[in-house]
Amino acid sequence: MISLEFLEQVDVFRKLNDDQLSAIQKCSESIDFKKDDRIFEQGDIASHIWILLEGDVELRTESGDQEGRTDSSLAFMSEAQAFGWTCFVQPYRYRLSGYCASRWCKIIRLERDDLLAVFARDAVVGFRVMSYLLKAVGKQFEQLQEGIAKDKGIEMMSQW
Repeated sequence: MISLEFLEQVDVFRKLNDDQLSAIQKCSESIDFKKDDRIFEQGDIASHIWILLEGDVELRTESGDQEGRTDSSLAFMSEAQAFGWTCFVQPYRYRLSGYCASRWCKIIRLERDDLLAVFARDAVVGFRVMSYLLKAVGKQFEQLQEGIAKDKGIEMMSQW
């Protein structure tokens, strides 16, 4: 079971009290991954939010078929960061793929429907979690814009 001490260190849950953290704790499970294990795939139905306990996670776009697949790394998650926020946004599909980027990862998986039930019982929890996730979305879009600008800049420079 995930400790309350760890949960209170996670940015998304930082301002919650022990009773609220306990409700979140009941929705969580810990899963281990090895290097290069895929946590979820771009396009999969997004029914979980994830929090990194230990290790590193890489979020990347994937396009093409298996043989002609091209990957582009967009973000790295570090300990106590939440990712997979698209589980709360229609059409409820992961926009990126998540991979274990270190020798091994320990990740907390939280079921969206269980979290929504917690939010329905305690609107303060829902408000605080969703406020944090909006900030995370903004940060990921900034990273995406920077990545696109960098790629376009390199492409333009190589055409000179």
